[in-house]
Amino acid sequence: EEVQMKSALAVICTMIILSVGAAFGAGDAAAGKEVFSKKCASCHGAAGEGKDSVAKTLKVEIRPLGSKEVQAKSDADLKKNILEGTGKMKAVAGIDAKAADDLVAYLRTLKK
Repeated sequence: EEVQMKSALAVICTMIILSVGAAFGAGDAAAGKEVFSKKCASCHGAAGEGKDSVAKTLKVEIRPLGSKEVQAKSDADLKKNILEGTGKMKAVAGIDAKAADDLVAYLRTLKK
């Protein structure tokens, strides 16, 4: 009976760990790529390289999203930039927390 109890407890703990992991930063990179194409590529470029014409118009530097500088930011900071904006970048319209997590997951795939 004690072995069964320990087994059940191990299963419950595993389920809790997996559900907590899913709630924090477990974005879907494929879904994020789709959102990126629709909401971000017009300024950041299809591959996150940044569009020089947009940068010149706004008089800003648009860093490549795969660069060490951008990739060094925490997931929380990237998500905050997406949801609240940063510098001249406005918050991305129509993006909820789940879509922001998906975008962050996609951004991580751009790492050089």
